[in-house]
Amino acid sequence: MADSKSEIVVYSGPDQGALAARSEPVTARNAPAIVKAAGRSAEFAWEEFFQAEIANAHTRKDYLHAVRKFLTWVEGRGLELPQITPGDVGAYLQALDLSVPTKKLHLAALRRFFDRLVNRHACVINPAATVEAERYAVVEGKTPEIGVAQARALLKSIDVSNPVGLRNRTVLAVLVYTAARVGAVAKLTLKSLKHDGAQYTLRFAEKGGKSREIPVRHDLEGYLREYIEAAGITEGRLFRTAYRKTKTLTKNALTRIDICRMMKRRLKSAELPGHFSPHSFRVTTVTDLLEQNVPLEDVQYLAGHSDPRTTRIYDRRRRKVTRNIVERISI
Repeated sequence: MADSKSEIVVYSGPDQGALAARSEPVTARNAPAIVKAAGRSAEFAWEEFFQAEIANAHTRKDYLHAVRKFLTWVEGRGLELPQITPGDVGAYLQALDLSVPTKKLHLAALRRFFDRLVNRHACVINPAATVEAERYAVVEGKTPEIGVAQARALLKSIDVSNPVGLRNRTVLAVLVYTAARVGAVAKLTLKSLKHDGAQYTLRFAEKGGKSREIPVRHDLEGYLREYIEAAGITEGRLFRTAYRKTKTLTKNALTRIDICRMMKRRLKSAELPGHFSPHSFRVTTVTDLLEQNVPLEDVQYLAGHSDPRTTRIYDRRRRKVTRNIVERISI
């Protein structure tokens, strides 16, 4: 249930400590001094945790930052790894000037890391196991909803007289008509587009290792076919980067960051608010379908949510009702 329902701030800069390069594996060699001082078992646990236990690269980066930040704080207090207590972890979390969701992320990282240390007999107890974070309840997500009329205007504003314009329209249309996450859209290949004998479908590789197949509606099918033919794509990634300002495409794949930047440029060109993001389309699609009385479980499946409560967080119908109510206040 981590779909923009809360604003989690994670570390995005160069890593602290002994990591020499972003591409360098997390090994015992570049472990913090406090880990090395705890002995070979602690070094082994460090390397095992970050190099073998965590499969997702984004989670690994976030957890690495969280653990390093805590260990730096501990070293500053003159403590050794086996001396850390639940009180130390609690004091550290209380001192963090971060949002509640981000504190929860840091606590989760510490719990799993110390659990690995205990498992490898580098620590007697897990000092983070009994520490409680502040409660945080989300009724409605913070992602701004792009209006239906605004989404239509955005698609119509794109110049489709060249392959780059056709690509941009197709990327945004896929986001609108499949409610897929931008990362999954960036991973699409030509083989992801298949015909099952009755219609075309797109197979997405979603977060958490999930794979979902979404039918392609008729207008999106037209966009895809027109783009693929104009771009001359015969294999590999479906969406490619552009070569400078030549309106021609390279063989390099668009990343999710590239798609976000492209959308910001298109929003500016269409004179639409710049605070919208690719995730805004998921909010719009979910709300639009629920307004049409489409069953929640069907919308949940389309959005790829494992829990219907997450789907409800995307529902902006209550906000519209509240807006109508406050307008009726007679003061």
